[in-house]
Amino acid sequence: MPSYVIPFDQLSIGDIDSVGGKNASLGEMIRNLTDLGVRVPGGFATTADAYRDFLQQDGLGQKISATLKTLDVDDVSQLAVTGKEIRDWIINTPLSDRLMRDIQASWQQMEDSHEGELAVAVRSSATAEDLPDASFAGQQETFLNIRGFQSALRAIHEVFASLYNDRAIAYRVHKGFDHDIVALSVGIQHMVRSDLACSGVMFTLDTESGFRELVFVTGSWGLGETVVQGAVNPDEFYISKPGLRNNKKALLRKNLGSKAIKMIFSDQSEPGQTVNTIDVAPEDSVRFCLTDDEVETLARYALIIEEHYGRPMDIEWGKDGNDGLLYILQARPETVVSRPGQTIQRFHLKSRSKILIQGRSIGQRIGTGTAKVIRSVEEMSRIHDGDVLVADMTDPDWEPVMNRASAIVTNRGGRTCHAAILAREMGVPAVVGCGDATEKIIDSTEVTVSCAEGDEGFVYEGRLDYEQQQIELEHLPEIPVKIMLNVANPDRAFDFSSIPNCGVGLARLEFIINRMIGVHPRALLEFDTLRPDLKAVVREQIAGYSDPVEFFVSKLAEGIASIAAAFAPQPVIVRLSDFKSNEYANLIGGQAYEPQEENPMLGFRGASRYVDPSFQACFELECRALKYVREEMGLTNVQVMVPFVRSVTEAASVVDLLAENGLKRGENDLKVIMMCELPTNALLAEQYLQYFDGMSIGSNDMTQLTLGLDRDSGLVAYLFDERDEAVKAMLTMAIQACKKAGKYIGICGQGPSDHPDLALWLVEQGIDSISLNPDSVVETWLFLAGESV
Repeated sequence: MPSYVIPFDQLSIGDIDSVGGKNASLGEMIRNLTDLGVRVPGGFATTADAYRDFLQQDGLGQKISATLKTLDVDDVSQLAVTGKEIRDWIINTPLSDRLMRDIQASWQQMEDSHEGELAVAVRSSATAEDLPDASFAGQQETFLNIRGFQSALRAIHEVFASLYNDRAIAYRVHKGFDHDIVALSVGIQHMVRSDLACSGVMFTLDTESGFRELVFVTGSWGLGETVVQGAVNPDEFYISKPGLRNNKKALLRKNLGSKAIKMIFSDQSEPGQTVNTIDVAPEDSVRFCLTDDEVETLARYALIIEEHYGRPMDIEWGKDGNDGLLYILQARPETVVSRPGQTIQRFHLKSRSKILIQGRSIGQRIGTGTAKVIRSVEEMSRIHDGDVLVADMTDPDWEPVMNRASAIVTNRGGRTCHAAILAREMGVPAVVGCGDATEKIIDSTEVTVSCAEGDEGFVYEGRLDYEQQQIELEHLPEIPVKIMLNVANPDRAFDFSSIPNCGVGLARLEFIINRMIGVHPRALLEFDTLRPDLKAVVREQIAGYSDPVEFFVSKLAEGIASIAAAFAPQPVIVRLSDFKSNEYANLIGGQAYEPQEENPMLGFRGASRYVDPSFQACFELECRALKYVREEMGLTNVQVMVPFVRSVTEAASVVDLLAENGLKRGENDLKVIMMCELPTNALLAEQYLQYFDGMSIGSNDMTQLTLGLDRDSGLVAYLFDERDEAVKAMLTMAIQACKKAGKYIGICGQGPSDHPDLALWLVEQGIDSISLNPDSVVETWLFLAGESV
């Protein structure tokens, strides 16, 4: 008679019918990936046959089936009563002697091979779970730090019952799975002592955009259930797969989470009482839970796992606080953004109102409705179709009503928690980790939830109009010019890279400095001399980094690298900072370092700043970041662009200064481009081109300075037109000079995005590329092809 229990190291992915997706995957990794360096804790699994035979006792299975046939899962009250009744039946039905004997034999083997008291995790593994099109994320129970054989038996019994949790019943119905064909296996796995260190979740793609060439890692202190449940705002790390493969620095970006609480072992043995949640020490909340090297190690494990399974994966990991090693706790197929498709959907707000709260965005959509602030599961029935669900956190228990909501907003949680996974599956936008959404959003008021603006999601006051665009990628015709993109926000880079493009014609550093850094570079360079109150503000801004200057260089490099990796190997033209003095003054500490200018638009900006002694040290920080991205990270698709060059002499000085800082034209295939945005640049184009590898037209400033307009003045705004004949004459000179010299000529200004007819004229003049705002690509593309949108 076959055993009801199978050790993990005897299982493979072909055993899903016997032990479910989760346990089969554990066996697959232990048998095939251990020799590749991937550590997976061992254990054993009860079989699906053990569960089916359990249900045969006293006709239990037939009674459950008959009860569920009449159940309306959308009636939350009826679901709660029926679910509890079924779970009570299961708990009151004893485990068979045969099953207990088989479990005890395997338990004894685990104890004999373990030093000290054995602690295990007891997890469900359903036969319909972890499939490529349905995650079943968090539908059944998990018990951690289970010690002693009798406690393990009780936990296994509870896991059996959890196949009929309210959320699991509703999820199967909503996903079209027959209750009767789903069986349950239970995995008993050695505990990793991540309660003494940290743990989390990682995906082998970007969970929001589906971008495949990165690994996304989240982590927090203590056991991983706080991350999975969405109880904490975790640290986030983005790692480049090509960087890993090429043995380059691969960490693209990291975001510090608040990590306010952590789950640790308790001294209780009863399932459900074996862990405690405590506050994280303040000094730990403001430091990353993983080192950069540890992040890259985890990402390498993820890459090995993905390559073995041949598809994107969702992976849980833990760091053992005793041995300091990293372990993989489970791996399953990613179920949402990896689904194939030739259509891109874009959502765009037509207007904005007061921001009520903001957090991490899930889903890249927009939803509007009446906010319902829900304090507990018992209030779920208040959610009606089209409402916005607002709660402290949502776990899988909320599944029965989540699909009614037009959007979800939570105080706690990160992008890899169960609620986020379910929201993506349902196509519901969610803003998680807001902190105090349940206080800031007033119950029964109208709100708009926008997840279409990057990593940050926003909740706006009132119902706002928005538009939805659908892009059919397979139907875009050939056109006689390269279309590039203007990209300011690194958060959107992975998403925008799915739009047909030939690279990035303009990546602005100003957005990165303003949003990701927020401090004037001189305030960071002179941190030790700042007055105490300003120093405290800066110290809070640079949390997670020990050195202020390292913070500036690292965050700038992160922003540049994120855009460069998203579009590699296509060129990414990065424009050096072009803040005006009033804009620099608005950064933390900036007032002390910036002049008061009557017209900053025509003042201390661009190349003039870089060569000025008062700013050269700041400029050197930009060069350090660019050099790191190109040389240490291997992202040599980054090109450098110099803005607002007023004279040929200034051009020569800037190019020399770049070379002095390790950015020499031609070395390591570096191209240095200049912005052509002043009349002098067009009139003396041939002379400027002696120092640059090409030009990119900035139509905004070129129009302003050719027509003598202040583009910030409403009084003369009606005269501003990039299609003016005088402006066109300047553009023609620049294009012809670049063509004559055999050098690159493109345009990255606003003009072609606003005026498709200007784009057509530029193509006729022989321009190499047109760099557009992402939302205007399809319209302009089809116009240039002679088609209507």
